[in-house]
Amino acid sequence: MSLTPDSVPRLPRGVRMRFDAVRNAHVLLAPERTFDLDQNAVAVLGLVDGSRSIRSIAEALAQQYETDRGIIEPDVIAMLDGLLLKRVLETVPAA
Repeated sequence: MSLTPDSVPRLPRGVRMRFDAVRNAHVLLAPERTFDLDQNAVAVLGLVDGSRSIRSIAEALAQQYETDRGIIEPDVIAMLDGLLLKRVLETVPAA
């Protein structure tokens, strides 16, 4: 399954983003796995709340970084697709 701008991502149960003081960096914690996050991933995952679409997330980032949503959106989709494949992200089922 590939994400689209209308997909609404969320972190599944047992997965959370935390600041790791030992590493002095944000990490994504999942059962028996840890993923180091760069600043871009932290910005995106900070907006993943299970209610915003990828389009909304990209729009918020575009406003924050004063750039065009069309530039940011493909990168957001690619990053989140990677997390979806690793099973540390899921989408809200369509109603």
